[in-house]
Amino acid sequence: MSAESPTSLSELKQKYHTAIDGNLSDKQLRVNLKNAMDTLKNNRKNLVGTRFYDWEALREKGKEIKQKNLRQLPQLLERFEANATKNGFKIHWAKDGNEANEIIYNLMLEKKVTKILKGKSMASEEIHFNHFLAEKGMQALETDLGEVIIQLLDEAPVHIVTPAIHKNRFQIGEIFHEKLNAPLESEPEKLNAIARTYMRKEFETFRMGLSGVNFAIANEGAIWLLENEGNGRMSTAAPDIHVAICGIEKVIESFEDAATLNALLIPSATGAPVTCYNNIITSPRQAGEKDGPREAHIILLDNNRSNMLKDPHYYRAMSCIRCGTCLNHCPVYDKIGGHAYLSAYPGPIGEVITPQIYGINKCSPMLDLCSLCGRCSEMCPVKIPLAELIRDLRSERVGEGRKNIVGNDGSTKNPSEIFQMQQFAVAATSPKKWRFALLMVSIFGPLGKFFHSIIPGLKNWTKYREFPEIKGYFHSQVSKMQGVIYE
Repeated sequence: MSAESPTSLSELKQKYHTAIDGNLSDKQLRVNLKNAMDTLKNNRKNLVGTRFYDWEALREKGKEIKQKNLRQLPQLLERFEANATKNGFKIHWAKDGNEANEIIYNLMLEKKVTKILKGKSMASEEIHFNHFLAEKGMQALETDLGEVIIQLLDEAPVHIVTPAIHKNRFQIGEIFHEKLNAPLESEPEKLNAIARTYMRKEFETFRMGLSGVNFAIANEGAIWLLENEGNGRMSTAAPDIHVAICGIEKVIESFEDAATLNALLIPSATGAPVTCYNNIITSPRQAGEKDGPREAHIILLDNNRSNMLKDPHYYRAMSCIRCGTCLNHCPVYDKIGGHAYLSAYPGPIGEVITPQIYGINKCSPMLDLCSLCGRCSEMCPVKIPLAELIRDLRSERVGEGRKNIVGNDGSTKNPSEIFQMQQFAVAATSPKKWRFALLMVSIFGPLGKFFHSIIPGLKNWTKYREFPEIKGYFHSQVSKMQGVIYE
């Protein structure tokens, strides 16, 4: 979410509508997203169908592992801190994004460092680390290819796993030509070479690197990082100082648990059986070793995760392993893209965790970016009931539900919407009123085809939909069918 929040619900909605309208009108964006999502979905489907003899059993095991670890997370965090400290890591606790940013900033001041090279880290996006550092006159330089592209454009990632998936190779060539003064190219190999040349000079001189964490192993006090480009390994092994930002839900009891989740994560994320680089870091550089950082710091980030954990319903969102497959299969995401969610975490998982991290008062319209088709729940490798949670968060938005979501201050209530739903409930719970309402729709509904553009509510609904053809209503059709049968 942006540091600046709209002052009213209407302003907030307008901000979302502007972003959505812009992306829907961008034909090239929609083509790029469809091609990319279709590729990722097909890769996953083919791999699961050919390489796994019981994928569903593996999903169930992954679900059980995550829930088991979440139930004992306080104890695992203490165990991880103790073992990691014993291994030589320096552990820091951050209750929110501001504390995490300040920890890194003060560390940079202490070490007289003005530039930090980053491997891919969604946690750093969550806390707006790059913007924070820029305001301090320092620089966070991305090294992941997708992150490099969007940093050149001063954009946020559009996807959890593939941050620049909304750009095709021709567009990327134009970006490199304009921003890096490179020759205009479109072949992937040549584009990779341009990015490699651009980054290599930075890798030669940097002193501090930053990364995320995929799994933090409590029993070993170690962290496990997954990546495909090698830049992550450079960002963690080459500098004098390595800083890792780890959401507290990433702490897992054992390597065995992490290995199972890893077997679910990679196929779900990219449709590949394994990732190119598995970086397991057990300590900073030890005596006699030739590489590795001299100092290694791990920031354990809460940022309202504790509030999520204590809720017996919504805590299931913390099972997320950040594979992004819910985005890949979402019929809304592949039309509007990640930027339209105005959040570091887009798509179905973003709709569930963003209100709980930043406050539902700051992002409630994003809950409408869901058709409740259930694909995300069906595809989630650890079986998070995403569609169910999105539906329940909608009830929180109007002042119902469990009423303990961060930022649930009443500002998201829409009196008009509440009144309409109350009237609907009155009609829907009375057979006589319901049949009368359907009769009125069957009589007057066809007029909507001619006047929908001036009818409040209906004009917004038909802005992106064709007006349906209305022929009678269900009860009358059944009555006619019964009459035919009885004759």
